Amino acid sequence: METKHPSKDIVGVKGSQLKNKKIALCVTGSVAAFQSPKIARELMRYGAEVIPIMSPMAQEIIHPNLMEWATGNPTITKMDGKIDFITLTEPPNKIDLVLIAPATANTIAKLASGINDTPVTAVVLAAYSSNIPIMVVPAMHKSLYDYPSTQENIQKLKSLGFEYIGPKLEEGKAKAAEVEDVVDAVIAKLTPKTMVGFKVLVTAGPTYEYIDPIRIITNKSSGKMGIAVAKEAYRRGAQVTLIYGSGTEKPPFGVKTINVETSEEMAEAVISELKKDFYHFMVAAGAVADFAPSESQTKKISTMEVKELTLTLKPTRKIIKEAKMVSPKTFVIGFKAEYGVSDTELVDKAYERLVWAGIDLMVANDVGRENVGFRYDTNEVLIVDKSKHVEKIPLARKEEVARKILDIILKKFSEA
Repeated sequence: METKHPSKDIVGVKGSQLKNKKIALCVTGSVAAFQSPKIARELMRYGAEVIPIMSPMAQEIIHPNLMEWATGNPTITKMDGKIDFITLTEPPNKIDLVLIAPATANTIAKLASGINDTPVTAVVLAAYSSNIPIMVVPAMHKSLYDYPSTQENIQKLKSLGFEYIGPKLEEGKAKAAEVEDVVDAVIAKLTPKTMVGFKVLVTAGPTYEYIDPIRIITNKSSGKMGIAVAKEAYRRGAQVTLIYGSGTEKPPFGVKTINVETSEEMAEAVISELKKDFYHFMVAAGAVADFAPSESQTKKISTMEVKELTLTLKPTRKIIKEAKMVSPKTFVIGFKAEYGVSDTELVDKAYERLVWAGIDLMVANDVGRENVGFRYDTNEVLIVDKSKHVEKIPLARKEEVARKILDIILKKFSEA
């Protein structure tokens, strides 16, 4: 009986986006090879099976045993009688994608010229002829990256259909993209494109309401839920615009992002977008402050001069209601956070807000529950429609919740 490698215990712990996907991770001789085990592990956390392949120079930088430990699979290090580079591109072992991370100027030049002299080039050439997608993560000194032949080789490979995850140009280097960006690009490539042709407007993160130039009223939102929705819609092929408050989560790579701070700025940005372009969906996951100071002081309030401060608050604009009025044909999805309520109460409050705003769906959660809502990586939500039908998404990582939310949105949209 075959024993599972202990390194595979992490498979799927972050999500199932890459479940049943087999990825050949090709490592070439750049110092950025130190990132390759991290990339492998992160791909596995989303469900992927990772097959490591190393060029001879890559083996001078990190040991093949490290890649075998990282992936739980033997590392292909040479071209021998096993002809792994062929068997990986044919059933039943056929891979779904080749990822060259990092890719040196030398390997890029070889691939552009059709030179086949390492396990990496062999796998890539065989994969190309088998119509397997190939993604390239260049990493080299900037002088090598800027060399005309390197740029010509990159353009040649792009013209052949190779996809590039561009480097960070800093400190005189063309540094490999961040691990998170590489993994996001792979997931996006392998995600079924169920939202091609759709335009999606997403709000995320908290708003700041200024008391004075340095003091604010806000809430505990990190922006993680809205970011997860924007990222998943983008992965599915939608054209996504993110209007992002002052969250702590990094905006998704490749998504158009409009940064705002206050509820007024978020409202203006939403209305402006809806007036100048038609969006099929608006997902209002932003945690807009319900109240703001009636007056914001232009100078810092001195605690030496003011011993007691009384604030008068005013309600902020209700963005979802305005959005539906401005763009009635946009399918608007609101988010409703409550604290310490039963599921029945949560549904009632969500439905009441949905009817009042005239929107299409309401996603509700109770942020008083354990591991739910603000700042957590997990969430549990109830989705209420116009007929008060409820669908529950149990506690899961926010990326998984976002996937299920979009599945329900698409289903409800098709039925509307």
